[in-house]
Amino acid sequence: MGTNNTPAAGLTLEKAPFGTMPKSVPVDKYKLTNVHHMEVSILTYGGIVQSIVVPDRYGKLRDVALGFDHLEDYLTDSPYFGAIIGRFGNRIAKGQFTLGGKRYQIPTNDGPNALHGGPKGFDKKLWEAVPIESSEWVGVELTYLSVDGEMGFPGNLSTTVRYILTNNNELQIHYSAVTDKDTIVNLTNHTFFNLAGAGNGTVLDQVAMINADRFTPIDKTLIPTGELQKVNGTPLDFTKPMAIGAKIHAEDEQLKYAEPRQGGYDFNWILTNPADLNALAVRVTDPESGRTIEMYTTEPAIQFYSGNFLDGTLKGKEGLTYKHWGGFAIEAQHYPDSPNRPDFPSTELKVGETYTQTTVYRFSAK
Repeated sequence: MGTNNTPAAGLTLEKAPFGTMPKSVPVDKYKLTNVHHMEVSILTYGGIVQSIVVPDRYGKLRDVALGFDHLEDYLTDSPYFGAIIGRFGNRIAKGQFTLGGKRYQIPTNDGPNALHGGPKGFDKKLWEAVPIESSEWVGVELTYLSVDGEMGFPGNLSTTVRYILTNNNELQIHYSAVTDKDTIVNLTNHTFFNLAGAGNGTVLDQVAMINADRFTPIDKTLIPTGELQKVNGTPLDFTKPMAIGAKIHAEDEQLKYAEPRQGGYDFNWILTNPADLNALAVRVTDPESGRTIEMYTTEPAIQFYSGNFLDGTLKGKEGLTYKHWGGFAIEAQHYPDSPNRPDFPSTELKVGETYTQTTVYRFSAK
C-alpha cells in the first residue's frame, strides 16, 4: 500500500494529544474521517480503537465503540476496550506451552490460565505511529517491538498494525509480524460494539449471524476440550440470524461456563470459509437504528463475546454507564490454546516467516 497519493476529498486525518502516561510519556489520538462523516479514532496506547462514529438509517451519527474519554480510565479500568491483543489473543491453559522442546511459562491472569498475552500484553504498550494515506483511504501505522522473554514469550517480535478507513465505510486492520526466534503469535482487536450507540442499553436485541457451523467447546476454566462440536441444536447456532439475547439464558452447560450467573457467550466459532477475506464471517444488525456491521477476515475463527463482565458500574464515554451485555466483541483469531493442541491450526511463527492477518469491519445502515 502506497502512502504518497493525496487522499480523495472527504478523507482527513488529524492528530491530537490524548493525555500522558506515567513518567510524562505522551499518548496521541489519530482521528480518521471519510466522506460519509464516519470517524475512527486510534490511540498510540494499546493501539486502542477509541471511537467509531457511524450513521444510522436516518443519517444520525453515534459512537458505537465502548471506551473512555480519558487516558486514565484506560490505564486503570479498561477490560481491553478497543485494544490490540498480543502476543497471544485468548487463553493458554495454565499459561504454559512447549516449543522446540522447551517449556515456556506466561504469567497467568485469568484464573489458572494466561489471557490475551498475560497481564502486560500489547494492549498496555505504547506503539510508535505514523500517518499513512492514499487516494482511497487514510490510516495510521503502528509498530511495537516485543523483546525476547517479554511476558515469557520467546523471540524479539516486531509487530506492525495498520488501521485504514475507506470511503466505503470500512475499517480495515492489517497485521504483520516477524521474529528472530521461533515463537507463537495470535493477534486480534478487542473492540466492543453497541450498534445502538455505546452506553445505549444492552445488545440483546441486536441480531447476529455467524457463518460457522462448528465451535470449540470449553471446560469450566474456558479452555477448549479439543473437541469440534456442531452448533446445530445448541444456543450457539447463529447460522441463521438470531437476536443475541434470544437463547442467552438457555439451560446450557457451555453458556454457564462462559457466564455462570445468567448465561453468556464467550466462545470460539470455526468459520465455514476459513481464511477467505471475501466470505462474510459475521453480520450484526441493530433493528432499531438499522446500523449493521459485517466482518471479513483471513483468520480461521472468531471469538464472539457478549460483554458478560460488564455489570452496570463501569462509566464510559460521556459519563454513560455500560450495562451487563452492553457490548459485543467479534475477534478474528486462531483457536484458543492452540500451542497445546497440535490438531488445531498452528500459531507458530518461525524465523524467516511473516505473520499476516487482515480483518475488515464494514458498516452500513439498512
